[in-house]
Amino acid sequence: MSTPSLALTLSELFIYPVKSAAGISIHSASLTSRGFEGDRRCMVVSPDGQFMTQRRFPKMALIKLALIKSALQSQQLRLSAPHMPALTVPIPAPEADENAEQMTVEVWGDRTLARSLGSDAHAWLTQFLGTPCQLVYMPHSSHRPTDHGKFGPNNIVSFADAFPYLLISEASLTELNNKLKANNAAPVPMNRFRPNLVVQGAITPHAEDQWKRIRIGDAIFSVAKPCARCSVPTVNQSTGEKTVGNEPIKTLSTYRAWDKAIWFGQNLVQENPEVEAVVRVGDRIEVLD
Repeated sequence: MSTPSLALTLSELFIYPVKSAAGISIHSASLTSRGFEGDRRCMVVSPDGQFMTQRRFPKMALIKLALIKSALQSQQLRLSAPHMPALTVPIPAPEADENAEQMTVEVWGDRTLARSLGSDAHAWLTQFLGTPCQLVYMPHSSHRPTDHGKFGPNNIVSFADAFPYLLISEASLTELNNKLKANNAAPVPMNRFRPNLVVQGAITPHAEDQWKRIRIGDAIFSVAKPCARCSVPTVNQSTGEKTVGNEPIKTLSTYRAWDKAIWFGQNLVQENPEVEAVVRVGDRIEVLD
């Protein structure tokens, strides 16, 4: 049963073109079979294909990104970082995947196909992060099931941890910041938690825990499970350094810990991926169940 009286709206949208690099705030996003268009289709990997994130390399937060379309409508990815020259890397067109050389990479136990984005990106990232690594792209031929296949073989995801979408309400962050203030700790911005969708409205903190299905524009989402938090929220996204005192995880652990994990935000999957939907900042959010 829907609850239209909640007056919820979508206040912010984010994509993360490279897993664990800086996010991009956008006004609208097109949904694809793997998540938002442009979200986490690229990833930094070690020489043996293992994924790399801010958990071990907090400086990745300082890699700023821009997606650029050329006059020929081909897409490019622009990387910049402190004390580094900007680098522009072409994103392969879908029709170029079939005959391209591919490699196997691993993210959270899932082994999937990827394409290297070249020696320039390899040299740039290796210099900035101080360890050998390269940038890879998930081609259209790659098939990585959502949450290790728990939603069936046809529900797929990009290089995101396990789910294509992450939602957090402003009310939940406000409660956390009030508790941080009470503990004489500094408040944290929403970007510490790297959501895709941010909800605004007069709701209680963590009301999203109770949602099962929501509608945003023409898209219907199942609220799959809470998001278990790792150490990434302790990384200051402006400085690329970890917070002294393990905040905000330390404070979250006092009221959001159960089943041997700390939870903040909700993972979503799209129920109607056959619908070519677009969501926009300002869209109404309707709780269906």
